[in-house]
Order: sequence, then C-alpha cells, then structure tokens
Amino acid sequence: MGCGRVGASLARALERRDHDVAVIDQDDSAFTRLGPGFEGRTVTGIGFDRDTLLEAGIKQAYAFAAVSSGDNSNILAARVARETFGVEHVVARIYDPGRAEIYQRLGIPTVATVKWTSDQMLRRLLPQGHLPELTDPSGKIVVAEVAVDPAWIGQPLSAIEAATGTRVAYYTRLGEGLLPKTETILQEGDLIHVVANRDAMADVERILDAAPVPTE
Repeated sequence: MGCGRVGASLARALERRDHDVAVIDQDDSAFTRLGPGFEGRTVTGIGFDRDTLLEAGIKQAYAFAAVSSGDNSNILAARVARETFGVEHVVARIYDPGRAEIYQRLGIPTVATVKWTSDQMLRRLLPQGHLPELTDPSGKIVVAEVAVDPAWIGQPLSAIEAATGTRVAYYTRLGEGLLPKTETILQEGDLIHVVANRDAMADVERILDAAPVPTE
C-alpha cells in the first residue's frame, strides 16, 4: 500500500525477485513511478478498505507492506491485513519513531523512515529471502536477521543457538537493539539477528521456520 518513492522502489525490487506484486494507492497517477516495465497489478483505492484489498488479491498474499505517507493509515492497513485476512508477514513504515513501541506490541514490525532501506523492508517481508546485514572481509560469515516460527516464543535465545549452531548477535525488541543474556527469552515481536556461516544460512532458516524439536 502506497506508491510513493518507497513503495515504488519496493514493488520493483520484489518483482525483480520474481514475486507477483500488487500496488495500492489512492492516486492513480502515482503508478507512473513504477515505470513502464512493471508487470504487476495496480489498484486505485484506500489501502485499508476491505474491497480494495480484495481487488488487490489480499486473500492470496504472502506478505503486505504499508508504506503510504500516513502513520495511521499504515498501521490500520497493516492490522486489517494481519487480523482480518491472516497475512503472516506484515510490515508498516512509520514517520513517528515514538509510536514504534505501540505498533510492536500489536505484533506488527515497523521500519522508521529515518533508517528505512529496501533491504530492511525486504527482510521483514521475505524471511526466506533474507539479505545479510554484514559480512566479514572473506564473505564467509554473515550477520543476518532471520524469521522465527511463533512456536519459538517463550524459548531462550540459547535454544535457538543450540538448534542452529549460530550465535544471536543481538535482538530488536520494541524498536530497540539489545544484546542477549544467557537467560533472555524470545518474546512476540522480537527480531533476531544471528552470526552464522553464509553456507549454513539455508539450514538455519529451515530450522527456525519450523517449531522447535522437543528434547528429551
């Protein structure tokens, strides 16, 4: 939702990754930002309106990004996508960082405008297509945000490390980056950033995308 500079850039980036993309905006002239080569769907309407979302294909959506110019519109649209249509991967852009805590408590990841990048947004929308945040000079070690199945909530971060063979470099809670402690427990809305061998990332993602395996 939203076809400004951010929305258009994100839509083109997703399409380059061979995803089907639908873009919603109240102003149909905004779609010119997508360029003549854009092959996705464009829908003129209000992004939190049920009929507009249905026209855009929300029932088949894997992810939804609310990146209009209004915080209230973004969070409302994100909540409708999550709570009404059950879209699992939802992210909202905000202009007021002070609201981040409220949004995180609603279980909706946010990206503040002042530190927005297409990489950050893509990580939240496409957990299985994550982008490394940092690599060592050899390129063998990465620090990357990874998606975690909700069944891991309530588990210690040390259990994630043990299951994946990684180290949790830091975690983001309510918009704040924190260093993990031995007793740190994963809470709903936490974003996890691990240090891992690049070659092992596919296995790491596969393990964390499923519920933890019970230990005897």
